[in-house]
Amino acid sequence: MQSATSIHFKMRIIHRYLGFFLAGVMLVYAVSGIVLIFRDTDFLKQSKVKEEQLAPKLTAEDLGKAIKVKGLTITATEGDVQSFKAGSYNSQTGEVKYTVKKLPFILDKLTHLHKADTNDPLYYLNIFFGVSLLFFVVSAFYMYKPKTTIFKNGIYYTIAGVVLILIMLFV
Repeated sequence: MQSATSIHFKMRIIHRYLGFFLAGVMLVYAVSGIVLIFRDTDFLKQSKVKEEQLAPKLTAEDLGKAIKVKGLTITATEGDVQSFKAGSYNSQTGEVKYTVKKLPFILDKLTHLHKADTNDPLYYLNIFFGVSLLFFVVSAFYMYKPKTTIFKNGIYYTIAGVVLILIMLFV
């Protein structure tokens, strides 16, 4: 049995309880990460038609900024009505009708975890989670003594994981 003061013993204790604590966080990140894989599709998204009154005679770029549609391009023009992928804009009156597709409220909030930047309070959760995962990587190598078969096999699995990621990135 290991002594209560050994680094291996302490790492196992911290690894265990931090793992239990982060199990829920990892579940949420896993679900939101899977949903984000499909962000370029309409999977799970709900359509909502919006009508707004904007300034007349906006350029395509200004219209895109006003309704928060990146790279908006006008596809057709009939009189004063300009059509784009998600709707239409009357350049004379400023009336715009368009469809937005969004995830349901809860999924939208969950996927926001992955998109948080330094201006968002979730940024601190992302840093904590990243540092915790880094600790998991390091502490896993303290779970078993280096001379054991389990440790040596663990090194092989670690190398295999790194090689798999490199293959997927560069092939």
